[in-house]
Amino acid sequence: MSQPPEDADARRAAPPVLCYPKDTLYVPPLDLYRAARETAQETQRIRVPPREARCFNLSAGSFFRITCPEGAQVGDLNLFAPRHLEERFYSGKTRALYGSHVSVGDRLWSTLPWLRPMATITEDTLAWYGRDADGARVHDVIGTRCDPYTHHMLYGRDFHQTCHSNLTRALAAHLEKPLTEIEHHVHDVLNVFMCTGFTEETGQYFMKASPARAGDYVEFFAEIDLLGVLSACPGGDCGSALGPEDATCHPLEITIHSPAAGALDGWYSPSFNRYSRRHAPC
Repeated sequence: MSQPPEDADARRAAPPVLCYPKDTLYVPPLDLYRAARETAQETQRIRVPPREARCFNLSAGSFFRITCPEGAQVGDLNLFAPRHLEERFYSGKTRALYGSHVSVGDRLWSTLPWLRPMATITEDTLAWYGRDADGARVHDVIGTRCDPYTHHMLYGRDFHQTCHSNLTRALAAHLEKPLTEIEHHVHDVLNVFMCTGFTEETGQYFMKASPARAGDYVEFFAEIDLLGVLSACPGGDCGSALGPEDATCHPLEITIHSPAAGALDGWYSPSFNRYSRRHAPC
């Protein structure tokens, strides 16, 4: 351990400065979205079996809802622009803009150089949870997704139903491509319904039982055309010390709703980031 300098306390007392103030961010028109949602009709319902993943497509201006139909269950969500898999959900930038966990009014942003909102959270039945005594919150953008490589490194066992595995297989099957062509597109996720935080002592990522119950949901407005992939995590509610092979798991459900014609008059799908349109690549 290094010895603290004489001015250690003064150095620690430097005030925090937000990296990305949100004052100039466009505020999504939630009232318009909710009014449009009142006119929407269900167009598709997809069930995601425990320890598996499923893909879904929807058009800009539609809504998709992720629900726990039977009990507490964490889901790992990937989002892509269907025509360019390279444009995908950017969890790091979303985290930098909104914080470690997201809820109503927060938007899921895409990768550089596109950097545009992909979806906006419009409803969240767990918004009441807030921050608990352990410092945990719900719906995190800090976890990377469980994967077979880390599982083998830590426990010396092969397990093929991790979220990374599930997402890869589902996306490859949907696109009718070999796994080797698809795996590198699978990316860090939005951990839907997952309750997480960082330990006070060491700053390590921790999880605890999800507060979700049967019927809880989070709903999104699709800002652009989307290809989504959702995995029902093998950890179930992620509150057990048991390995993912033994945790109790439930299905998840995705429902897609399309608003009536004219319900979104005045709204338009966001184009690529203006910097990328005006300048050559860095």
